[in-house]
Amino acid sequence: MPKKSYRAAINEAMAGEMRRDPKVIVMGEDVSGGTGAPGEDDAWGGPLGVTKGLHTEFGPMRVLDTPIAEGGFIGAAAGAAVTGMRPIVDLMFVDFLGVCFDAIYNQAGKFRYMFGGKAETPLVVRTMYGAGLRAASQHSQVLYSLFAHVPGVKVVVPSNPYDAKGLMIQSIRDNDPVVFFEHKAMYDDEAEVPDEAYTVPFGEANVVREGDDVTIVAIGKMVHLANQAADNLESEGISCTVIDPRTVSPLDEETILEEVEATGRLVVVDESHPRCSMAADISSIVAQKAFRSLKAAIEKVTAPHCPVPFAPELEDLYIPKVEDVEAAVRRTLA
Repeated sequence: MPKKSYRAAINEAMAGEMRRDPKVIVMGEDVSGGTGAPGEDDAWGGPLGVTKGLHTEFGPMRVLDTPIAEGGFIGAAAGAAVTGMRPIVDLMFVDFLGVCFDAIYNQAGKFRYMFGGKAETPLVVRTMYGAGLRAASQHSQVLYSLFAHVPGVKVVVPSNPYDAKGLMIQSIRDNDPVVFFEHKAMYDDEAEVPDEAYTVPFGEANVVREGDDVTIVAIGKMVHLANQAADNLESEGISCTVIDPRTVSPLDEETILEEVEATGRLVVVDESHPRCSMAADISSIVAQKAFRSLKAAIEKVTAPHCPVPFAPELEDLYIPKVEDVEAAVRRTLA
């Protein structure tokens, strides 16, 4: 099976679905920017090249550059979706949701409900999130919990290239609005990814590894930290289960509860801020539904409740680290 990057897997998923279905279009800032410039035969494909090659194959009628007006083009994509198209719209950085949130949570997310189940809105909003690239506080936030709060919107957070391709295909084929979160520090990560099309179902967590002592639930890029921590803790005789939810709405509560009931301990690793986060939500679900199985207090490993710093030294301190996860696991066993 060939190895592909996170970036290539998402690109391949979009290209394959555009070939399969002429109603699939791509919209966003710079998705076809640069085409026709001196020495440029192809578009840049967005700031990190995820849509590169699509404009060359599908042309300007299906790969549409938009003005810097997220409120306008996200609204246009929602309208296109409810009238028969299947748009993939690039929000670029999730930090920009403030200028287009109404079109997602108050319009696209409610169309099916408001029209008695008769309206479908097959809209995919691709967006980048996460710290680590020195992009400062307005381009580095982790805001999937805001979208997970909204009924009618599905929220996808893949942690590896294989899941990224399968979840993107599932997102494009889904008939409800999906917000697809891509960690900007993971685009060069590689893994084995099939050439053929496949889907990864929403609401089915991946049990990455099984252990007897502690359950770690980690989201997105944090899955890699959790795995590294679990590897390190094995040398101390500590055995960890690691769960990747893959989607935070719908959330696979059943798998999380089963694994916590087996180990009796829970650590949740979430790069977002601690207040009203997915770490807080998952902790509350376990505390409510598996309280009698717990042998220790639930531990949360998150970023601090402050903006993402621009100074490199402070940003490195801000992001959760492997040793933070190890320390949290040890606290549950103390």
